[in-house]
Amino acid sequence: MPRTLATFLAALALTLGLSGCGYNDFQRLDEQTKAAWSEVLNQYQRRADLVPNIVASVKGEAAFEQETLTKVIEARAKATSIQVTPETLNNPEAFNQFQQAQGELSSALSRLMMVSERYPQLQANQGFRDLRVTLEGTENRITVARNRYIESVQQYNVLARSFPSNLTAMVFSYAPKPNFSVQNEAQISAPPTVDFSK
Repeated sequence: MPRTLATFLAALALTLGLSGCGYNDFQRLDEQTKAAWSEVLNQYQRRADLVPNIVASVKGEAAFEQETLTKVIEARAKATSIQVTPETLNNPEAFNQFQQAQGELSSALSRLMMVSERYPQLQANQGFRDLRVTLEGTENRITVARNRYIESVQQYNVLARSFPSNLTAMVFSYAPKPNFSVQNEAQISAPPTVDFSK
């Protein structure tokens, strides 16, 4: 009986120790981060699925700039060719590569929409207008999904770096996760120059 009691007390102490050191919080936040990441991927896929329809509707405009269309098609191909696995969340290099490819697609689509404004027939096409509205809505969904992911990674990383849960992170190899970063951070932090003399 004393041996059973000692085993029970040891198990109880271990359980209390693990719950007090943040182990369960790591599990919860890791799952929350994975779920938020899945939603980001879902929205990126939604956008990638729209691209062929947008390109097809723009190709109908005979004089449309071929170079712009080619860049959109290439950016989509690059963005969808990157294999994303659960390990991507723990690999800053792979995460950054994925982020850059998605950024290139965003940039190419923005250029396409900007150039399309020069084509009145295209602007009058109801199908193109509907696709444009859908794309804008998708871009908003991507922003919301990325914000949720950023918040969940922040919570996870704070736990991984705070005492005493950082000890648990070291024991179980819970490294901080990479987060979205701003492309060209130095460029956007510089104040814009305004010249009224022109």
